Amino acid sequence: MIFDLHVHTSSSPCSRLLVEDILIHAVKKGLDGVCITDHQTMDIRHTGIREGVQEDGLLVIFGMEYETSDGDFLIFGPFEEIQTNFPARKLLNYVKEHDGVAIAAHPFRTGRSVKEYVIRQNLCGIIESVNGRNSDSDNREVKRWTSGFDLVQTGGSDAHSLEELGKIKTDVLGKIKCRNSFIRALKDGNVKIIGL
Repeated sequence: MIFDLHVHTSSSPCSRLLVEDILIHAVKKGLDGVCITDHQTMDIRHTGIREGVQEDGLLVIFGMEYETSDGDFLIFGPFEEIQTNFPARKLLNYVKEHDGVAIAAHPFRTGRSVKEYVIRQNLCGIIESVNGRNSDSDNREVKRWTSGFDLVQTGGSDAHSLEELGKIKTDVLGKIKCRNSFIRALKDGNVKIIGL
């Protein structure tokens, strides 16, 4: 199933992408699924959209982009009420303890990079190696880690506008029907960045 794993709606202060536009245009952009990962919140669940398979077959998964001083992480799991002030180590341990999954988001973006100890100490084994809003050099820097560590690689558009939606796609292998099967596929490494 073809996903955009990193999408922000207008629930994120930096995004102007409306939920309605995602629902209208995602399938037309070649997507089978969209992960809504607003900054520090999963309040998207209160806007009238439901998580799961939509009428047109689009699968919507709720997650969050969680910001720490040691990097930003896309997290998926039962985190609707998670505290938003955890340091990276505590966050990543919390995610594992609650059967969730974390992706190190845009790991080499200037000013928002993920600290290497997170990868070296195996606190997070999945990285967003291609991000649609990164510079080419930021995306190329990821090779430093992918050549030295055993990491699962994903990609996401980091969409903040309709034009960006689906810019970077990831094939999540298998039949994904809900958040739990999506998490399992990521943990098992059953993903492949489209075009990489």
